[in-house]
Amino acid sequence: MTIHPKPPAASAKSGAPPATASTIALGWLHTAKFLTTAPELHFLPALDVPEIAFVGRSNAGKSTCINTLTQQKHLAFASKKPGRTQHINLFSLGKQGVTDAVLADLPGYGYAAVPKQDKIRWQQVMANYLVTRENLKGIVLLCDPRHGLTELDEILLDVIRPRVAEGLKFLVVLTKADKLNRSEQTKAVSIMNLQAGGGEVRLFSATKRIGIESVAELLWLWAHPVADVVESDVMLASDMKS
Repeated sequence: MTIHPKPPAASAKSGAPPATASTIALGWLHTAKFLTTAPELHFLPALDVPEIAFVGRSNAGKSTCINTLTQQKHLAFASKKPGRTQHINLFSLGKQGVTDAVLADLPGYGYAAVPKQDKIRWQQVMANYLVTRENLKGIVLLCDPRHGLTELDEILLDVIRPRVAEGLKFLVVLTKADKLNRSEQTKAVSIMNLQAGGGEVRLFSATKRIGIESVAELLWLWAHPVADVVESDVMLASDMKS
């Protein structure tokens, strides 16, 4: 049985209940701030903090997912013409001005109105990013469960499979889960568990507030190694005794 560490509980002030894991994770995500944007991979800054990339089709709800998790309406830009946003956007995370992780919003792919040459170029940029980005800690693939994985999603899975086998974290977020009934949700998760290639699967809906806390906690754990969690718990225990 694998035991996953939980975010350390915040020290309770007089009479205040201790913070829950989801409260801490969502509070952390709410600190997201725009860091930089890059049209090509070599324009990205070299970073030594964990980076978590969001990828998916142009209409899979990627921007909505990021904005919902960070509790910011306009952090991730949702173009009125899907597929037109062709930059890698980085957002820093961390309280008190200290960056401890970065979110990467990769361009959506697969939209028919984008010229073929642009599609090919961005597929190459994304593949290079996913294979070579040294501080990449995890990948979140957004997928509309009503349509399932597309051919481009399958190509992406083939690209990242070697890194996942080496320990790269991977999550498939099934967006727009409110469009499915309970039976359809269960079936979609079961199918995706077979296709995810070692990754985890979560249902998600910004409208019905499904899966927000679960995804937030998982991303927090990805960005904070077990050693850091243990150290935080020790420091907290010491503070409580003093």
